[in-house]
Amino acid sequence: MSPRAGASERVVTLPKSYDEINEKIRTGEVVVVTAEEMVGVVGELGPERAAKKVDVVTTGTFGPMCSSGAFLNIGHSTPRMKITNAWLNDVPACAGLAAVDLYIGATEPAAGDPLNREHPGEFSYGGAHVIEDLIAGKDIHLRADAYGTDCYPRRELDTWINLRDLNEAYMLNPRNAYQNYNVAVNQFADRDIYTYMGVVKRDLGSANYCSAGQLSPLLNDPYYRTVGIGTRIFLGGAQGYVYWQGTQHDPTTPRNERGVPTGGAGTLGTVGDLKEMDPRYIVGVSFYGYGVSLAVGLGTAIPVLDAEMARFTGVSDADITAPVIDYSRNYAHNEGEPLAHVSYAALKTGSIELEGKTVPTTPLSSYVRAREIAQTLKGWVQVGEFLLTEPVQPLPSADSGEGFKALNYRPVGEEECE
Repeated sequence: MSPRAGASERVVTLPKSYDEINEKIRTGEVVVVTAEEMVGVVGELGPERAAKKVDVVTTGTFGPMCSSGAFLNIGHSTPRMKITNAWLNDVPACAGLAAVDLYIGATEPAAGDPLNREHPGEFSYGGAHVIEDLIAGKDIHLRADAYGTDCYPRRELDTWINLRDLNEAYMLNPRNAYQNYNVAVNQFADRDIYTYMGVVKRDLGSANYCSAGQLSPLLNDPYYRTVGIGTRIFLGGAQGYVYWQGTQHDPTTPRNERGVPTGGAGTLGTVGDLKEMDPRYIVGVSFYGYGVSLAVGLGTAIPVLDAEMARFTGVSDADITAPVIDYSRNYAHNEGEPLAHVSYAALKTGSIELEGKTVPTTPLSSYVRAREIAQTLKGWVQVGEFLLTEPVQPLPSADSGEGFKALNYRPVGEEECE
């Protein structure tokens, strides 16, 4: 399959522009549907007529996005302090950022968690929960130390902080909104295994997946025509932006005849103001035997510029397939091929057929909340509270030739010959 499947059908002339659609938003004349609703519109009218009727399609997704975190500026104490080590509710924060800037990573566990617990597999609290608690307006215990300098003489700090008192507090997520993802199964281990995809049961006892399918942002814009650097998005209940391609962005993943990647592909780097967010859409989660993560609510508003974009946003769960990966061996050791590819329509029925067995399916993401995000964003556009931004630079495409690379492992101590 070519990198740009179906490219010969592309409509070159753009019947609409960002400016024209934004003017419709300002005047209240815009026609907006969710990606779920667009499936029916395109099915009934076809891409050409759907493009004339619909101006904007909204998307949504809500699920664990481990590569997330937040920058906080706590302000200067008296006397001043150049923080060396910091803990927020006993969760270590990165302090190598001048004096009083901190970064809290979502997957950082609380100090001693789970080693000091009666059941070592339990992870009850981590950076994700600190972020959720901050957004919820709770006081956070800050403990810090420093080596002391002439201009920053203070060496210890033990205090409470609150989001309302911070100078800046913004979410900065290196990798969100994966464009498709794996279905995790356990074929070979003689026990259940504990992963970031949840508990995966032995003997193909479960199939865990994590995507909103037809509502998912990048599955509705498979070639990143309308999402790029500077794109305004729904992030955590507030308006945020795409600041770069996400880490592990891989536009070279093989695609089906509709251009939909058949496995994990593009990702987004996202940023937004923590002070405007809603704890309903930013939730700390714990995975037994693995660690903590942050469930993030994210959505995009896609301009229907032409028939091609109408066709893309009309994608249904039946059109999208995900690779079934054995996490007991193949994933852990970077080997082997997918056991199968299954559609999201099949996954959402509650079971799939695999290796002659009926395997129960379990979503880690919430389709109900993804639908809620798409509907909320639809409302914002309809009342003129959310204008579209044209990207200032596109995300890397398959034409760039840059795919995701594994670690070039070079053991230390072995002589290298140039």
